[in-house]
Amino acid sequence: MLRILLLLFVVMPACELGLMIYFGKMIGLLPTIMLIIATGIGGAYLAKYQGLIVWQKVQRQLARGIMPGDEMVDGISILAGGVLLLAPGFISDLAGLLLLLPPTRALVKPLIRKLFRKKIDRNTITIIQ
Repeated sequence: MLRILLLLFVVMPACELGLMIYFGKMIGLLPTIMLIIATGIGGAYLAKYQGLIVWQKVQRQLARGIMPGDEMVDGISILAGGVLLLAPGFISDLAGLLLLLPPTRALVKPLIRKLFRKKIDRNTITIIQ
């Protein structure tokens, strides 16, 4: 757990900052700032759009009496992707975009399911039906 916190609060911000400085030198300060702002705004719109699509799928599944498991994983991915896109930085933007776009989200979903399966098997998460 300490390694994860170290990664999240020390290593990732340092990498993000280094990459922003690099881009600032390559394309200039103003274009770099505009790119960061644009990804935040675009990410918020994309997260809202994808979230509405998934929400409609969840409602259709529930109306049919089907548990929307796959759509729930999509919803978690979209929420995480939206948060990552709102955070300033190019690495977090790339990770957020991967979680928001359906083709790349399909590649990440098995990993998320595996993570939840491990948590359920260890009784560190409980599913109430």
